[in-house]
Amino acid sequence: MNHLSLIIVREYLTKVRNKSFIVMTFLSPIIFVGIFALVGYLSSVNNDTVRTINVLDESGLFLEDFSGSSHIKYKLLFDTDLDAAKELTEKEDVYGLLYIPKTEDLDALSKRITFYSPDTPSMSTMSGVGDMLEAKINALKLKEAGMDSETIKKLRVRVDINQQTFKGQETSKIGAGLKLAFGGAAGYLLFMFIIIYGNMIMRSVIEEKTSRVIEVIISSVKPRVLLLGKILGTTLAGITQFLIWVVLILILMTVVSSFFGVDTSSMTATQQALEASADGSAQDFYATIMMEVMNMPLLNLTIMFILFFIGGYLLYASLYAAVGAAVDSETDTQQFMMPILMPLILAVYVGMFTVIENPHGSVSQIFSYIPLTSPVVMLMRIPFGVPIWQQIVSVAMLFATFALIVWVAAKIYRVGILMYGKKPTYKELLKWLKY
Repeated sequence: MNHLSLIIVREYLTKVRNKSFIVMTFLSPIIFVGIFALVGYLSSVNNDTVRTINVLDESGLFLEDFSGSSHIKYKLLFDTDLDAAKELTEKEDVYGLLYIPKTEDLDALSKRITFYSPDTPSMSTMSGVGDMLEAKINALKLKEAGMDSETIKKLRVRVDINQQTFKGQETSKIGAGLKLAFGGAAGYLLFMFIIIYGNMIMRSVIEEKTSRVIEVIISSVKPRVLLLGKILGTTLAGITQFLIWVVLILILMTVVSSFFGVDTSSMTATQQALEASADGSAQDFYATIMMEVMNMPLLNLTIMFILFFIGGYLLYASLYAAVGAAVDSETDTQQFMMPILMPLILAVYVGMFTVIENPHGSVSQIFSYIPLTSPVVMLMRIPFGVPIWQQIVSVAMLFATFALIVWVAAKIYRVGILMYGKKPTYKELLKWLKY
């Protein structure tokens, strides 16, 4: 154990003192916030754009309806034909030409309205114009049928189904979205952490192997202890870097928002859609979100996130270290990386396409017990309510598999770190396990 602590400290200090590690620790948050601020700035510029649309209404039915908005201005054209209107629109700096022909009935009119523009117009703009025209045509159709559109609007009843568990706990559609968002964020974070720092462990093993430093170290330390020390030391370095990233990103986002006037928390189209679909005001919407957050098992989620995150990372880190010991260069690792990454990719797909639809189905449950996929799938299932005993069984299987993988990886590590100049095959790796 004394050797293990020394190896952990050595690996940790070697990583955090590395120039590239220090540079990327401070440069990555700057790049991230810079890109985020640029996107926010471009979005604000796009939202401030006012589009002018020429309107040629030969039917005369919509002349009073083109009032415009903060983003769209309508310019009505009179005493002209379609060809002249198109030529005029092309010469002017306007977004396009909306042509409404004169027809015999409203059904024919609904199919002959045309929008002319230099290129493909935006979906949001066409959707807004189309909704306005559709509402007007429907109102005229009701009037032709002798019905008052305003009276019909008042008679409409919107059904809002209340959702409750059998224990009386209120739920909502927004809550399901929040649970999915948490699970997806947790799975994606683990996926990226494994990719970034798993490769770091693998490169560290390859570097020591090619520099022959490992031959000196292995004379006084058991391979299993050395492997475990490298994994834990690199993990601590990764956690240190990750925490620094979080702190720097929060500080930089605050600075960007305060001094440069870029709203990095500006509402996206998706958020606007969610708010629009919610009942009542924005205050009611955010109150619903807070209610759903408080209804989630936060303590359970926090504890299990830490356990599955640590267990999943250590499991895959052991595999990365074994690959690093088996090869002489990074170019030789490609043949071994696909079997390692496939379960992780499969877990992400199962989580996104299966858990969202049926979090308690047989497929979701099976993959939440398989150690190579459980860190992602189980984390996505827990917000939807998973019995504690299932979570404990899954965690126990994960750490038991980690112990087994470390034993197997140490076998490969013991032989591989002293093998040079030959690319091992899967058959040879199996032989190494018998030594």
